[in-house]
Amino acid sequence: MKRKICVVTATRAEYGLLCNLMKRIQEDEEFELQIVATGMHLSPEFGLTFHQIEKDGFFINEKVEILISSDSPQGVVKSMGLANISFADVFERLKPDLIIILGDRFEMLSVAQTALIMQIPIAHIHGGECTFGAYDDAIRHSITKMATWHFTSCETHRKRVIQLGEHPSRVWNVGALFVENIRNLPLLTKEELYKKLNLNPNKECLLITYHPETTGEYNAVHELLKALKAYQNFNLVFTKSNADNGGRFINKEIEKSLKNFENAYLYDSLGTIKYLSLAKYAKVVIGNSSSGLGEVPYLHTPTVNIGNRQAGRERPNSVIDCESNVLSIQNGIVKALQYNGNYQQIFGDGNTSKKIVEILKSIPDFKVIKEFYDL
Repeated sequence: MKRKICVVTATRAEYGLLCNLMKRIQEDEEFELQIVATGMHLSPEFGLTFHQIEKDGFFINEKVEILISSDSPQGVVKSMGLANISFADVFERLKPDLIIILGDRFEMLSVAQTALIMQIPIAHIHGGECTFGAYDDAIRHSITKMATWHFTSCETHRKRVIQLGEHPSRVWNVGALFVENIRNLPLLTKEELYKKLNLNPNKECLLITYHPETTGEYNAVHELLKALKAYQNFNLVFTKSNADNGGRFINKEIEKSLKNFENAYLYDSLGTIKYLSLAKYAKVVIGNSSSGLGEVPYLHTPTVNIGNRQAGRERPNSVIDCESNVLSIQNGIVKALQYNGNYQQIFGDGNTSKKIVEILKSIPDFKVIKEFYDL
């Protein structure tokens, strides 16, 4: 009998990372793939991105609506409560043998809590990382303690998961999923990309994604927008912030500011191929998205990383950190535009999803009794 592997996804970025792994699970004779779409995937405000999952040939077993139309801390907590209630019913219906969770979002904390109480084993991807400027940091480590099987993106992260008390025999450094996207996806040419996005063909691009700093203030978006006024000789391509508390505020401020720029564009979601293609051809990627530290260096594009959201995360030398003020952001952009150094590739060389599936196939029983591993 095939073992049922349930993949839960709540955001466009997360699905983009999981897509190749989902295909490998779906194609493997030993496994039955189950997909649960939730969170931003089901929100018109964030582009109804579950359609992309279906367009890619996947069947979504369950669609779980949990987002409340509020970006306050209370709204996020209420969404988490709704997720706990909803996923209890979903997992009872699907009865998965293993649940795969990627990363550190608040939706995934609810998924992990539910799975823990229902005694469904969890495989956690991208544990052991640090992001001091967001509550994602605590969520990620919490999921690590609820998970049984761990797949990290580099050796530093593997050691950190073990430091959290997870047995080394259940922690593997497999590299980052995004690397194989870059290696294998058919990215667009610059001409195709400009045509699809209706960009000014006579201008180069800056790609901007700015998320809230959920452990601090998130109104630094005003500083970013002021800084970008000096760069109106570029196409300024914004992708919307996520559903963390403060995300809607950021999106509204960007929407209001578009009229002040000559060539500025705001997208709910570009999708994986268009996003990576744009990151490849952009002169600089600006903001505080984890992709600026992960995917973008593999595309040989410099990153300006603003503020503290990604503080503590491993980063290549092509990432230029700056403070959340106009002058520091502008200085960071100047340095990035002049960057001529190398592009470190610290998160593996691809084949991550293949490694994960092979490891999962080698595990005879996903349910084991966890112990605390003392260093």
